[in-house]
Amino acid sequence: MAMEAAIVATMPAFQHLKRITFTPPYLLKLQKLQRFHSLASLSPNFTQEDPQRQRLEQEQQNQLTNNNTTSRSSSSTSYFPKRGQTLELVCESLAFKGKGVCKVAETGFVAMCDRALPGERFIGRVTRRKGSYAEVTKVETITPHWDLVDAPCEYAPYCGGCKTQNLSYESQLRAKEQQVRELTIHVGKFSDKVPEFCSIMKPIVPCDIQFHYRNKMEFSFGSKKWLPKELLGEKQVGNEKYALGLHAPGFFDKVLNVDKCLLQSEPANMVLAAIQDCWRDSQFGLTPYDVHSHTGFLKHLMLRTGRNVETGLLELMVNFVTSSYKPELLEPLVEKISAIPEVVSIMNNVNTSVGNTSVGEEEYTLYGKSTITEILRGLTFQISANSFFQTNTRQACEAEVLYKLIEDCAGLRGDGSQIVLDLFCGTGTIGLTLARRAKHVYGYEVVPQAISDAHRNAKLNRISNATFVQGDLNKIDESFGNNFPKPDIVISDPNRPGMHMKLIKFLIKLKAPRIVYVSCNPATCARDLDYLCHGVVCEREKYRRMLKLKSLQPVDMFPHTPHIECICLLELSDPCS
Repeated sequence: MAMEAAIVATMPAFQHLKRITFTPPYLLKLQKLQRFHSLASLSPNFTQEDPQRQRLEQEQQNQLTNNNTTSRSSSSTSYFPKRGQTLELVCESLAFKGKGVCKVAETGFVAMCDRALPGERFIGRVTRRKGSYAEVTKVETITPHWDLVDAPCEYAPYCGGCKTQNLSYESQLRAKEQQVRELTIHVGKFSDKVPEFCSIMKPIVPCDIQFHYRNKMEFSFGSKKWLPKELLGEKQVGNEKYALGLHAPGFFDKVLNVDKCLLQSEPANMVLAAIQDCWRDSQFGLTPYDVHSHTGFLKHLMLRTGRNVETGLLELMVNFVTSSYKPELLEPLVEKISAIPEVVSIMNNVNTSVGNTSVGEEEYTLYGKSTITEILRGLTFQISANSFFQTNTRQACEAEVLYKLIEDCAGLRGDGSQIVLDLFCGTGTIGLTLARRAKHVYGYEVVPQAISDAHRNAKLNRISNATFVQGDLNKIDESFGNNFPKPDIVISDPNRPGMHMKLIKFLIKLKAPRIVYVSCNPATCARDLDYLCHGVVCEREKYRRMLKLKSLQPVDMFPHTPHIECICLLELSDPCS
């Protein structure tokens, strides 16, 4: 679960558009600082001139020049700090990806700091200058932040996952809701001055449990253990340098050793502890994969938690990702963890490439069965080692939150007359839950294994009115819409980069009465909503506004992390409006 260290989001390379880098002028007002951060994170690639965006860019540059001149003339302190310089900062809010938006009190200069929380006054050291703002590392806290709580996890100060564990959950929710609101206004270009904005922007839905909610965790084996500064002087020899845990933030080759994670289930923690207890034993001859020398055997450990359909009890899948197929080396670990009652499947994915992926070219069953099961809105789903499945099952299924909201937005009449187009369908979870009330569901997904799982899940639940097709939605052509009837409802659930411009143009031209956009990245979601609802000009062709945003519902699926889920409902508006 390596977390991203960069602030700037990676966007899909849209064709026929021109790259514009937005220069933020909002150095003196916090609310506009958040706008700056969102725009800086969302510069798409453009190859065709866009006069409206160029005018905005010029206005921002002019305002920046005026603000900088005023600020420098009113203070003797260096306005633009240098790398290595220490500053006294105050964190005023959380921005996208959980970084703190901070200001230098004397000058108003903006700095972004990881693990800085609202209200915290601290000393920070400048690590990088990026245009008109800086990135800093926290050196010393002067005054703690608002709503301080004790983080129950011992790894919280170092792990890249739970960045806000020492912030009260109520404050986390407020920060996430504010982020979505700011991105919707400043990136999506939806005005908060119009009366209907309040009815469109819904309050965030909280998660009813804040720990042990993840049904999948991926840990890495590493030949270099990451240590905090206070322990760097300790000598480590031989196998003591080995680690099994999570990648340290900012390091692809160093792993923070973890004995338990409070986000996964207790049986999963039992498995992790059992493996940690013995895998370094030299008699077993197990070695972690070295990303520099490309030698070693153990790459990743993936733990997935499901439920037995008949008993409702937890069941666990353990997946070892290795650089080669040598089952005899894994025998001691298999024997030890198979004694844990919840373990019903032990898999071995073999990945011979030098990349860091956990998906293998070959898969072997070392113990038990090759899949585990989960129940979602009355349907049974089989989950294989490499299946995509909603990570927080309780919030999505048991608590009837995420998937019920999607079903409500879809608004199926239930008379079996409507066509559903399920884009980025994964293993078919959304489409299959809607199939009972639809005439037919057509699902598209690029991952072949996911499509195979979708077919199996449809058969398992005796659903015959669902068709799943393997295909890359970033590479659709003019004939794409000929492969299915015109849909009444479109479900789009893209990954973090959002939708490609080809797909956005297709959806605008499709004129489906209703689109439900499910997003795991509110930044790219806001960008795509702008295109879908306000139109886009490219290739000398204008794709006019046809869709209207009716509601935007943030959902907290991952407490203590910066991740936010959003469910957006768009409806076909009057073409003449």
